[in-house]
Amino acid sequence: MKNKKVNLKNLQTIFVVILAILVIYNQIQLFAISNVGGPISTSTSNVVANVIPTGVPKIYGSELGIKYDDVSPNNRVLADKTIAVMGNLDRTLTLTGDDLTRYIRITSQISCEYCCGAKSIIFSDGRPACGCAHSYAMRGLAKYLILNHGDELSDDEILSELAKWKTLYFPGQMTAKAQILSEKGIDVNYINLGSNKYRGIEKGVAGAGMVGGC
Repeated sequence: MKNKKVNLKNLQTIFVVILAILVIYNQIQLFAISNVGGPISTSTSNVVANVIPTGVPKIYGSELGIKYDDVSPNNRVLADKTIAVMGNLDRTLTLTGDDLTRYIRITSQISCEYCCGAKSIIFSDGRPACGCAHSYAMRGLAKYLILNHGDELSDDEILSELAKWKTLYFPGQMTAKAQILSEKGIDVNYINLGSNKYRGIEKGVAGAGMVGGC
């Protein structure tokens, strides 16, 4: 009888340990998507589920009154309104000197290729190279973050934020791209996903749809 009690206690201990490991693993998976420049997922099966950002952007979300969840095919009016908030920043904010140099360095790495064929959302001198609403929004957000949080965010962190919104603008294409990156063993982080680094890698793979006007 004593041995049975000991065995039962051992089984309970093993169960608790396994449960704790599963909880820790799930927390790591959830943390991955919130890590600005880090991997979105660690396995192919989770890429599709984790690639779309949700919640309120840290630092600037509450300031601008916007959420990732606001850009969704389920509510076109709210999506357009949210995109317009960031787009207006591009029209009203002006950068000069080192801020402009930094802006060019960051925004020259990302394009709106699903709307137009421009090399990036800006020309080499910083002028807008694409007139779609998505490009205005990405340029506006970049300007805002450089002017108001430039000391808190690195270039890669700002570029990652632009890529997160781009993922929301083109969920079908970006999800397909994330799948291809994962299958090829390439880290699925927002820079690899949204910047020009692997532009066109998903060509020929099914995936379409656009949120917000072009």
